[in-house]
Amino acid sequence: MFFGYYRRPKRFWIFKSEAMVVKVGIVGGTGYTGAELLRLLAAHPNADVVAITSRAEKGVAVAKLYPNLRGVVDLDFVEPDIDMLASCDLVFFATPHGVAQSTVPAIMATGTKVIDLSADFRIRDIAVWEQWYDQVHAAPELVEKAVYGLPEYNRSAIADADLVACPGCYPTAVQLGFMPLLQADCVDTSDLIANSASGVSGAGRQASVANLLPEVSDSFKAYAASGHRHQPEIEQGLTDMAGKSVDLTFVPHLLPINRGIHTTLYANLTDPSVDVQALFEQAYASEPFVDVLPAGSHPETRSVRGSNYCRIALHRPGNGRKVVVLVVEDNLTKGASGQAIQCMNLMFDLPENAGLTAPGMVP
Repeated sequence: MFFGYYRRPKRFWIFKSEAMVVKVGIVGGTGYTGAELLRLLAAHPNADVVAITSRAEKGVAVAKLYPNLRGVVDLDFVEPDIDMLASCDLVFFATPHGVAQSTVPAIMATGTKVIDLSADFRIRDIAVWEQWYDQVHAAPELVEKAVYGLPEYNRSAIADADLVACPGCYPTAVQLGFMPLLQADCVDTSDLIANSASGVSGAGRQASVANLLPEVSDSFKAYAASGHRHQPEIEQGLTDMAGKSVDLTFVPHLLPINRGIHTTLYANLTDPSVDVQALFEQAYASEPFVDVLPAGSHPETRSVRGSNYCRIALHRPGNGRKVVVLVVEDNLTKGASGQAIQCMNLMFDLPENAGLTAPGMVP
Protein backbone atom coordinates (compact mmCIF):
# COMPACT_ATOMS: atom_id res chain seq x y z
CA MET A 1 0.00 0.00 0.00
CA PHE A 2 1.07 3.57 -0.64
CA PHE A 3 -0.07 6.78 0.95
CA GLY A 4 0.96 9.37 -1.58
CA TYR A 5 3.53 10.58 -4.02
CA TYR A 6 6.15 13.22 -4.52
CA ARG A 7 5.84 15.27 -7.66
CA ARG A 8 9.00 15.52 -9.74
CA PRO A 9 9.51 17.59 -12.88
CA LYS A 10 7.26 16.42 -15.72
CA ARG A 11 8.03 12.72 -15.92
CA PHE A 12 8.80 11.09 -12.58
CA TRP A 13 6.52 9.97 -9.76
CA ILE A 14 8.41 8.50 -6.82
CA PHE A 15 6.17 6.64 -4.40
CA LYS A 16 6.92 6.31 -0.71
CA SER A 17 5.68 3.34 1.28
CA GLU A 18 3.02 3.52 3.98
CA ALA A 19 5.67 2.66 6.59
CA MET A 20 7.73 5.34 8.32
CA VAL A 21 9.24 7.99 6.07
CA VAL A 22 12.47 9.40 7.51
CA LYS A 23 13.01 13.13 6.92
CA VAL A 24 16.65 13.42 5.87
CA GLY A 25 19.06 16.32 5.65
CA ILE A 26 22.49 16.14 4.01
CA VAL A 27 25.31 18.48 4.98
CA GLY A 28 27.97 18.67 2.30
CA GLY A 29 26.12 17.54 -0.77
CA THR A 30 28.52 18.59 -3.50
CA GLY A 31 31.11 15.86 -3.02
CA TYR A 32 30.97 12.33 -4.35
CA THR A 33 29.63 10.78 -1.15
CA GLY A 34 26.92 13.44 -0.93
CA ALA A 35 25.90 12.78 -4.53
CA GLU A 36 25.88 9.04 -3.85
CA LEU A 37 23.61 9.58 -0.85
CA LEU A 38 21.20 11.51 -3.06
CA ARG A 39 21.25 8.86 -5.78
CA LEU A 40 20.49 6.05 -3.35
CA LEU A 41 17.99 7.92 -1.18
CA ALA A 42 15.98 9.04 -4.23
CA ALA A 43 14.93 5.40 -4.69
CA HIS A 44 14.57 4.60 -0.98
CA PRO A 45 10.95 3.74 -0.11
CA ASN A 46 11.21 5.16 3.41
CA ALA A 47 13.35 8.27 3.06
CA ASP A 48 12.61 11.82 1.95
CA VAL A 49 15.54 14.21 1.49
CA VAL A 50 14.20 17.61 2.51
CA ALA A 51 17.42 19.63 2.60
CA ILE A 52 20.92 19.50 1.18
CA THR A 53 23.52 22.09 2.06
CA SER A 54 26.47 23.77 0.41
CA ARG A 55 27.74 27.27 1.07
CA ALA A 56 29.63 27.41 -2.21
CA GLU A 57 26.67 26.23 -4.33
CA LYS A 58 23.86 28.01 -2.44
CA GLY A 59 20.83 28.45 -4.71
CA VAL A 60 22.13 26.06 -7.39
CA ALA A 61 19.88 23.18 -8.39
CA VAL A 62 21.23 19.76 -7.47
CA ALA A 63 20.47 18.55 -10.99
CA LYS A 64 22.67 21.28 -12.46
CA LEU A 65 25.69 19.98 -10.59
CA TYR A 66 24.74 16.32 -11.03
CA PRO A 67 22.72 15.86 -14.25
CA ASN A 68 22.12 12.17 -13.46
CA LEU A 69 19.72 13.37 -10.74
CA ARG A 70 17.65 15.55 -13.08
CA GLY A 71 13.97 14.71 -12.70
CA VAL A 72 14.76 12.67 -9.59
CA VAL A 73 16.01 15.18 -7.01
CA ASP A 74 14.10 18.47 -7.12
CA LEU A 75 16.14 20.45 -4.60
CA ASP A 76 18.46 23.44 -4.54
CA PHE A 77 21.54 23.65 -2.35
CA VAL A 78 21.06 25.84 0.72
CA GLU A 79 23.33 27.20 3.43
CA PRO A 80 23.59 25.06 6.57
CA ASP A 81 21.08 26.16 9.19
CA ILE A 82 20.76 24.49 12.59
CA ASP A 83 17.00 25.04 12.87
CA MET A 84 16.39 23.62 9.42
CA LEU A 85 18.57 20.57 10.08
CA ALA A 86 17.00 20.07 13.51
CA SER A 87 13.61 19.61 11.83
CA CYS A 88 14.95 16.44 10.20
CA ASP A 89 14.79 12.98 11.73
CA LEU A 90 18.33 12.28 10.58
CA VAL A 91 21.21 14.32 9.19
CA PHE A 92 24.04 12.83 7.15
CA PHE A 93 27.37 14.67 7.22
CA ALA A 94 29.25 14.13 3.96
CA THR A 95 31.85 16.76 4.77
CA PRO A 96 35.65 16.89 4.98
CA HIS A 97 37.25 15.71 8.21
CA GLY A 98 36.98 18.29 10.99
CA VAL A 99 33.72 19.89 9.83
CA ALA A 100 31.05 17.72 11.47
CA GLN A 101 32.46 17.99 14.99
CA SER A 102 31.74 21.73 15.10
CA THR A 103 28.05 21.36 14.15
CA VAL A 104 26.93 17.93 15.32
CA PRO A 105 26.61 18.85 19.04
CA ALA A 106 24.02 21.56 18.34
CA ILE A 107 22.01 19.31 16.03
CA MET A 108 22.02 16.37 18.42
CA ALA A 109 20.91 18.62 21.27
CA THR A 110 17.58 18.98 19.45
CA GLY A 111 17.04 15.21 19.32
CA THR A 112 17.97 14.73 15.67
CA LYS A 113 20.07 11.66 14.90
CA VAL A 114 23.35 11.99 12.97
CA ILE A 115 25.42 9.75 10.71
CA ASP A 116 28.87 11.17 9.99
CA LEU A 117 30.73 9.89 6.93
CA SER A 118 33.96 11.65 7.90
CA ALA A 119 36.54 10.39 10.40
CA ASP A 120 35.57 12.86 13.15
CA PHE A 121 34.05 10.29 15.52
CA ARG A 122 35.64 7.01 14.43
CA ILE A 123 38.80 6.91 16.55
CA ARG A 124 38.19 6.65 20.29
CA ASP A 125 41.65 7.88 21.32
CA ILE A 126 41.39 11.65 20.88
CA ALA A 127 45.16 12.16 21.00
CA VAL A 128 45.63 9.63 18.18
CA TRP A 129 42.93 11.32 16.11
CA GLU A 130 44.51 14.75 16.61
CA GLN A 131 47.92 13.38 15.65
CA TRP A 132 46.72 11.87 12.37
CA TYR A 133 44.32 14.67 11.38
CA ASP A 134 46.51 17.53 12.62
CA GLN A 135 43.85 19.52 14.46
CA VAL A 136 42.27 19.85 17.89
CA HIS A 137 39.05 17.86 18.21
CA ALA A 138 36.11 20.21 18.86
CA ALA A 139 33.70 17.65 20.36
CA PRO A 140 35.64 14.97 22.27
CA GLU A 141 32.66 14.41 24.56
CA LEU A 142 30.70 12.93 21.64
CA VAL A 143 33.40 10.49 20.53
CA GLU A 144 32.66 8.07 23.37
CA LYS A 145 28.94 8.23 22.52
CA ALA A 146 29.44 7.52 18.82
CA VAL A 147 28.78 4.01 17.54
CA TYR A 148 31.08 2.66 14.84
CA GLY A 149 28.87 1.98 11.84
CA LEU A 150 30.00 -1.42 10.59
CA PRO A 151 26.69 -3.34 10.62
CA GLU A 152 28.23 -6.78 10.25
CA TYR A 153 30.05 -6.24 13.54
CA ASN A 154 28.01 -3.64 15.41
CA ARG A 155 24.42 -4.17 14.28
CA SER A 156 22.60 -4.00 17.63
CA ALA A 157 24.54 -0.96 18.84
CA ILE A 158 23.84 0.89 15.59
CA ALA A 159 20.11 0.24 15.99
CA ASP A 160 20.15 2.04 19.35
CA ALA A 161 22.52 4.86 18.32
CA ASP A 162 21.93 8.59 18.09
CA LEU A 163 25.35 9.22 16.50
CA VAL A 164 26.98 6.82 14.07
CA ALA A 165 30.54 7.15 12.80
CA CYS A 166 30.44 5.58 9.36
CA PRO A 167 33.64 3.60 8.61
CA GLY A 168 36.10 4.63 5.96
CA CYS A 169 36.29 2.81 2.64
CA TYR A 170 39.60 1.03 3.26
CA PRO A 171 38.68 0.15 6.87
CA THR A 172 35.43 -1.45 5.72
CA ALA A 173 37.15 -3.79 3.27
CA VAL A 174 40.02 -4.71 5.60
CA GLN A 175 37.82 -5.35 8.63
CA LEU A 176 35.24 -7.44 6.76
CA GLY A 177 38.06 -9.48 5.25
CA PHE A 178 39.81 -10.20 8.55
CA MET A 179 36.82 -10.39 10.93
CA PRO A 180 35.95 -14.13 10.70
CA LEU A 181 39.61 -15.09 11.16
CA LEU A 182 40.04 -12.84 14.19
CA GLN A 183 36.80 -13.86 15.86
CA ALA A 184 37.77 -17.52 15.42
CA ASP A 185 41.22 -16.76 16.90
CA CYS A 186 42.92 -18.83 14.22
CA VAL A 187 45.55 -16.42 12.84
CA ASP A 188 48.72 -14.80 14.13
CA THR A 189 47.61 -11.25 14.98
CA SER A 190 51.21 -10.01 15.15
CA ASP A 191 51.64 -10.22 11.37
CA LEU A 192 48.59 -9.03 9.44
CA ILE A 193 49.09 -7.45 6.01
CA ALA A 194 46.63 -5.45 3.92
CA ASN A 195 47.30 -4.18 0.40
CA SER A 196 44.37 -2.06 -0.75
CA ALA A 197 43.79 -0.29 -4.06
CA SER A 198 41.12 2.39 -4.54
CA GLY A 199 39.62 4.24 -7.46
CA VAL A 200 40.33 7.97 -7.79
CA SER A 201 36.97 9.03 -6.34
CA GLY A 202 38.31 7.94 -2.97
CA ALA A 203 40.38 11.13 -2.92
CA GLY A 204 37.25 13.29 -3.11
CA ARG A 205 36.04 15.85 -5.62
CA GLN A 206 38.49 18.65 -4.89
CA ALA A 207 40.88 19.80 -7.61
CA SER A 208 44.25 18.06 -7.49
CA VAL A 209 46.98 17.69 -10.09
CA ALA A 210 47.68 14.17 -8.83
CA ASN A 211 44.12 13.14 -9.73
CA LEU A 212 44.02 14.54 -13.25
CA LEU A 213 43.32 12.00 -16.00
CA PRO A 214 46.82 12.20 -17.58
CA GLU A 215 48.38 11.70 -14.15
CA VAL A 216 46.28 8.68 -13.17
CA SER A 217 45.46 6.94 -16.43
CA ASP A 218 47.63 4.05 -17.54
CA SER A 219 49.45 3.96 -14.20
CA PHE A 220 49.35 2.27 -10.81
CA LYS A 221 51.11 3.28 -7.63
CA ALA A 222 51.25 2.90 -3.85
CA TYR A 223 51.02 5.93 -1.61
CA ALA A 224 51.33 6.69 2.13
CA ALA A 225 53.23 3.41 2.55
CA SER A 226 54.96 4.76 5.66
CA GLY A 227 51.66 5.53 7.34
CA HIS A 228 48.06 6.26 6.30
CA ARG A 229 45.49 7.92 8.57
CA HIS A 230 43.09 5.00 8.12
CA GLN A 231 45.59 2.75 9.89
CA PRO A 232 44.61 3.65 13.49
CA GLU A 233 40.93 3.22 12.61
CA ILE A 234 41.59 -0.21 11.10
CA GLU A 235 43.79 -1.33 14.00
CA GLN A 236 41.18 -0.17 16.52
CA GLY A 237 38.50 -2.24 14.79
CA LEU A 238 40.68 -5.32 14.35
CA THR A 239 41.74 -5.15 18.00
CA ASP A 240 38.08 -5.06 19.06
CA MET A 241 37.31 -8.07 16.87
CA ALA A 242 40.30 -10.07 18.07
CA GLY A 243 39.98 -9.11 21.72
CA LYS A 244 43.72 -8.44 21.77
CA SER A 245 46.25 -6.16 20.12
CA VAL A 246 47.10 -6.59 16.45
CA ASP A 247 50.07 -5.58 14.34
CA LEU A 248 48.97 -4.47 10.87
CA THR A 249 50.98 -3.49 7.80
CA PHE A 250 48.68 -1.43 5.59
CA VAL A 251 49.67 -0.11 2.16
CA PRO A 252 47.11 1.78 0.03
CA HIS A 253 47.35 2.08 -3.76
CA LEU A 254 45.72 4.26 -6.41
CA LEU A 255 43.83 2.52 -9.20
CA PRO A 256 43.20 4.24 -12.56
CA ILE A 257 39.43 3.73 -12.26
CA ASN A 258 36.64 6.00 -11.03
CA ARG A 259 35.28 3.87 -8.22
CA GLY A 260 35.98 0.57 -6.53
CA ILE A 261 38.34 -0.98 -4.00
CA HIS A 262 40.29 -4.22 -4.27
CA THR A 263 41.95 -5.37 -1.07
CA THR A 264 44.32 -8.31 -0.67
CA LEU A 265 44.83 -9.51 2.90
CA TYR A 266 47.47 -11.90 4.20
CA ALA A 267 47.54 -13.78 7.51
CA ASN A 268 49.26 -16.85 8.95
CA LEU A 269 47.00 -19.56 10.34
CA THR A 270 47.86 -20.79 13.82
CA ASP A 271 45.84 -23.92 13.09
CA PRO A 272 46.29 -25.15 9.50
CA SER A 273 43.40 -27.60 9.90
CA VAL A 274 40.88 -24.74 9.86
CA ASP A 275 38.54 -24.76 6.86
CA VAL A 276 38.65 -21.04 6.07
CA GLN A 277 36.05 -21.33 3.30
CA ALA A 278 33.52 -22.87 5.68
CA LEU A 279 34.49 -20.35 8.37
CA PHE A 280 33.66 -17.37 6.14
CA GLU A 281 30.54 -18.92 4.68
CA GLN A 282 29.18 -19.54 8.17
CA ALA A 283 30.21 -16.12 9.48
CA TYR A 284 28.44 -14.24 6.67
CA ALA A 285 25.59 -16.65 5.92
CA SER A 286 22.91 -14.21 7.11
CA GLU A 287 24.55 -10.98 5.98
CA PRO A 288 22.57 -9.22 3.24
CA PHE A 289 25.56 -7.43 1.71
CA VAL A 290 28.54 -9.76 2.13
CA ASP A 291 28.92 -12.39 -0.58
CA VAL A 292 31.47 -15.16 0.03
CA LEU A 293 32.43 -16.52 -3.38
CA PRO A 294 33.33 -20.14 -4.13
CA ALA A 295 36.84 -21.16 -3.05
CA GLY A 296 39.56 -20.00 -5.39
CA SER A 297 37.50 -17.18 -6.97
CA HIS A 298 38.94 -13.82 -7.96
CA PRO A 299 36.38 -11.02 -7.36
CA GLU A 300 36.30 -8.01 -9.67
CA THR A 301 35.59 -4.42 -8.72
CA ARG A 302 33.09 -4.09 -11.56
CA SER A 303 30.88 -6.74 -9.95
CA VAL A 304 30.10 -4.36 -7.07
CA ARG A 305 30.21 -1.01 -8.87
CA GLY A 306 27.34 1.19 -7.71
CA SER A 307 26.12 -1.44 -5.23
CA ASN A 308 26.27 -1.93 -1.47
CA TYR A 309 27.72 -5.43 -1.80
CA CYS A 310 31.09 -6.65 -0.62
CA ARG A 311 32.48 -9.78 -2.25
CA ILE A 312 35.11 -11.96 -0.63
CA ALA A 313 37.20 -14.88 -1.91
CA LEU A 314 39.58 -17.15 0.02
CA HIS A 315 42.85 -18.74 -1.04
CA ARG A 316 45.35 -21.09 0.63
CA PRO A 317 48.52 -21.06 -1.54
CA GLY A 318 50.00 -24.55 -1.50
CA ASN A 319 47.43 -25.45 1.16
CA GLY A 320 49.89 -24.04 3.69
CA ARG A 321 49.54 -21.78 6.69
CA LYS A 322 49.16 -18.60 4.66
CA VAL A 323 45.59 -17.49 3.99
CA VAL A 324 44.90 -14.88 1.32
CA VAL A 325 41.62 -12.97 1.45
CA LEU A 326 40.45 -10.99 -1.59
CA VAL A 327 37.82 -8.29 -0.97
CA VAL A 328 36.07 -5.95 -3.39
CA GLU A 329 33.62 -3.15 -2.68
CA ASP A 330 32.53 0.16 -4.17
CA ASN A 331 34.33 2.82 -2.15
CA LEU A 332 31.42 5.26 -2.56
CA THR A 333 28.66 2.78 -1.70
CA LYS A 334 29.54 0.00 0.75
CA GLY A 335 32.65 2.03 1.58
CA ALA A 336 30.66 5.19 2.35
CA SER A 337 27.12 6.26 1.42
CA GLY A 338 25.48 2.86 0.98
CA GLN A 339 26.79 1.69 4.32
CA ALA A 340 25.56 4.95 5.89
CA ILE A 341 22.05 4.23 4.57
CA GLN A 342 22.32 0.65 5.83
CA CYS A 343 22.98 2.18 9.26
CA MET A 344 20.01 4.55 8.84
CA ASN A 345 17.77 1.57 8.15
CA LEU A 346 18.90 -0.08 11.37
CA MET A 347 18.48 3.12 13.41
CA PHE A 348 14.87 3.56 12.28
CA ASP A 349 13.89 -0.12 12.41
CA LEU A 350 13.49 -0.35 8.64
CA PRO A 351 14.40 -3.38 6.52
CA GLU A 352 18.19 -3.35 6.50
CA ASN A 353 18.37 -3.67 2.72
CA ALA A 354 15.78 -0.95 1.99
CA GLY A 355 16.93 1.15 -0.96
CA LEU A 356 20.12 -0.87 -1.34
CA THR A 357 19.24 -3.99 -3.32
CA ALA A 358 20.43 -2.87 -6.76
CA PRO A 359 23.17 -5.16 -8.13
CA GLY A 360 26.52 -3.96 -9.39
CA MET A 361 26.78 -2.33 -12.83
CA VAL A 362 28.45 -4.57 -15.42
CA PRO A 363 30.06 -3.72 -17.76
